[in-house]
Amino acid sequence: MPDTPSRNPQDRLSMRGGGYYSERTRGAKLVIDRAFPLAAKAVPPRPGAAGALRLADYGCADGGTSREMWRRLIEGLRAAGDHREIAMLYTDLASNDFSQLFKSMQGLAGDPADAYQALFDGVFVHGCGTGFHRQLAPSYSLDFGFSATAMHYVSEIPVDLKTHVHMTGATGAERAAFATQAAADWERILLARAAELKPGGRLVLVNFGIDEDGRWLGNTGGVNMFDQFAELWGAMRERGEITQREFERATFAQHYRTADEFTAPLVDPASPVYQAGLRLVSVESRYTRCPYEEAFAGSAGSMSAAEFAASLIPTMRSWSETVFKTALDARAEAEAQALVDAFYQAYEDRVAADPAGHAMDYIHILLEIEKVG
Repeated sequence: MPDTPSRNPQDRLSMRGGGYYSERTRGAKLVIDRAFPLAAKAVPPRPGAAGALRLADYGCADGGTSREMWRRLIEGLRAAGDHREIAMLYTDLASNDFSQLFKSMQGLAGDPADAYQALFDGVFVHGCGTGFHRQLAPSYSLDFGFSATAMHYVSEIPVDLKTHVHMTGATGAERAAFATQAAADWERILLARAAELKPGGRLVLVNFGIDEDGRWLGNTGGVNMFDQFAELWGAMRERGEITQREFERATFAQHYRTADEFTAPLVDPASPVYQAGLRLVSVESRYTRCPYEEAFAGSAGSMSAAEFAASLIPTMRSWSETVFKTALDARAEAEAQALVDAFYQAYEDRVAADPAGHAMDYIHILLEIEKVG
């Protein structure tokens, strides 16, 4: 087993493919649907305008969670007489399931009512298999960029955590290392977007973060989801099912920023980001209740605790499984999969036995950004 950790998060990051991610992340779609007014404001109709309208969706996964938002945006433009050609750029890591994305945009998978490439003329869909920490479109070419639930990923894992799996549970030097990495990455992300945007172009970024009440994803007053991950993964280590090295390798390549961390480079005139022309238009935090817990709470007893657990764990698994599975990459595929399956089954069993407080509520920080100059 290798002694040196891989610092490239692509080795430990991808959403499950084949439509699994979108089908099991209703909460992520709700967040995007609520952001639609900001996107519509950023791209007002311009009947008679010349040239192409260039849009980008950063960290798109299989495209299913944002597809309705883009369909509504394009539909509104066409209804208002804006018939510019539209170039749509979807970006994600090279490991992403772009085949599912392209099928769904053409109406070959998913709900055909949102297959906007098939519904409207003059819409061209492209994919880019490169992470958003780099410039992904030609300079001064982009009118509007959107990203949801993606830019909390860091470009490099600064340290594998020894006693937890997520930076929200880290302390001291480990927590500081993630904060330093995240600050550098955020500047890189924003400078790349500044290069891509036309003057007057806008960004709407909807990212996981820590709100003013100290809440974050899966930690909004009930059971702390990441603590559960760490406890259950640690229990497998204590039973000798995984090693200490495998425990540490299950470190999420994520950092949840506060609103101040998000906005600092956008409001400081000395910042390279500010000097590149990006300006903060608005910032707010938003709480989105876990739809699976909400359905359970509103079922008036018709949904059992076991049924709730069976609905909740797959939404967690859709984005986290790769972290745990790649921690076991020195093992045979079948053995690693069996261990990961047992890990999530243990979590499901725990929720089924006592569902109180279990949920995956979302905390996002929403940013509107404009490029001036």
